[in-house]
Amino acid sequence: MRGFCMKCRCEQEILKPKTVLMKNGRSATMGVCARCGTRMYRLGKPS
Repeated sequence: MRGFCMKCRCEQEILKPKTVLMKNGRSATMGVCARCGTRMYRLGKPS
């Protein structure tokens, strides 16, 4: 799965993805950036 990394400013692969539920009840995928190791989120259901 890929997502936009705010630190690298480009689309990167998400390592260790896991589905989380946000406070507003929507689902998101959380993981770490493959390039820099910062935390990444991708909103919506995983595909």
